[in-house]
Amino acid sequence: MSQPTAQATDQPASLSTHVRKAVEADLPELVRLRALLFETLGGEYFNPSPGEDDWRHELARVLKEQLTADAARILVVDGEHGLAACGIGTVEQWFPGPHNRNGRVGHVIGVVTDPAYRRRGHSRAIMRALLDWFRAQEASRVDLYASPEGEPLYRNLGFVDHPDPALYWRP
Repeated sequence: MSQPTAQATDQPASLSTHVRKAVEADLPELVRLRALLFETLGGEYFNPSPGEDDWRHELARVLKEQLTADAARILVVDGEHGLAACGIGTVEQWFPGPHNRNGRVGHVIGVVTDPAYRRRGHSRAIMRALLDWFRAQEASRVDLYASPEGEPLYRNLGFVDHPDPALYWRP
């Protein structure tokens, strides 16, 4: 498998996608796209009570903090009117072990493309740029949760089923 690059080289040059780091001026669009991701997933992922949009304000605050954090990368693709797509990656330092030599674990927090800009390679270009960044951060592995629509892209980029069962707990 070839090394991913930030440029979507498997498309005609006229359709290539420019991926850039997000800046503070992108915050409203980042919140919009993240909300779109949850709305698309539906069900328990996005079921706020009427008037409960506080999570969006908290998201904007955290995104603003993470724009300059060393352990996070927020990437975007510009559209004609706002952002066409965005993707977020983080790296955490866990304890090293036999299957994680340095303990550095990458996480793809979410990749979303506005419906008006889908099927143009934006998510693929963002993922390639994130994978390059994870390599530079020396992540031993990268985890993500895939929607049914996104799973073929991730598998094409080399992601496989995780061998460990995933559970979670909410206090």
